[in-house]
Amino acid sequence: MDIKQLKFLIALDETRHFGQAAARCHVTQPTLSMRLKNLEEELGLALVRRGQRFEGFTAEGERILAWARSLLAAHDGLYAEASACRGQLVGSLRLGLVPLAGFDPMRLLGLFAHAHPHLRFQLFALSSEQILERLARNQLDLGLGYLEPLDRSQFDCLELADTRMGLLYDRRHFGFEQATFSWEELEKLPLGLLSSGMHFRQSIDHGFRSRGLSPSPLLESDAVHSLLQAVNAGLCCAVMPLNSGLDALTEHLRLLPIEDARTLAPLGLILRRSAPRSALGEACFAAARTLLEEQER
Repeated sequence: MDIKQLKFLIALDETRHFGQAAARCHVTQPTLSMRLKNLEEELGLALVRRGQRFEGFTAEGERILAWARSLLAAHDGLYAEASACRGQLVGSLRLGLVPLAGFDPMRLLGLFAHAHPHLRFQLFALSSEQILERLARNQLDLGLGYLEPLDRSQFDCLELADTRMGLLYDRRHFGFEQATFSWEELEKLPLGLLSSGMHFRQSIDHGFRSRGLSPSPLLESDAVHSLLQAVNAGLCCAVMPLNSGLDALTEHLRLLPIEDARTLAPLGLILRRSAPRSALGEACFAAARTLLEEQER
């Protein structure tokens, strides 16, 4: 057994496709399939359910996969720890982000990049629940998500923001004169919202329902990029978090506060507690803590 076989196994889990897993690992598909069969023979277990295409993992395969993730995380952590001992961090920080957050994640990335110039970043748009799941499975180093579902015995967290909401619009298409908006005013506007079930959307729905309002969104999407395109085209306005940096994307965008509008849970930076912990995650978590302490002073 070697570390490459574990990487092949994890790549297959993440892509659910032999060809894509092989491409991700920069090998041919026959090579990946052969190395996985060698692993199965060495362990004396069938790990992968095969047909004409990938059909999933066996029950035994799922259990071995969990160990493979831990071993690979420990392997990567060993090299990251060695780099940290030399006074530098090298590698890719895997950061899970909720789609809309009242804290500009680029502020964190800028801080991490300045402190550790050899660091690279992989960003994943996920729900808070998915972030916690991937942190627990060592598939992420850090998460930026809502803290409501957080088990604090399993995760460390830094509360970053009480996420307030605003109305994002394009000044070329809408000429609002007020400085803030009420929920009643929002109900009358063409709105673009995140899809139902997403945490930020749940907070919006709660804001309307608690006031006896029932808006009919013009557009719904699970992709923030699509909402921004619709706003830019003048198709709608969008409810977005304040202090997210979205209004700075173009000179035409403006983001004004909505009265008494905030998410149901605060936003925070999350790090798993149990070993093996990511050396990259720990270093960046500590840098974020220092930044927050300096801001409070």
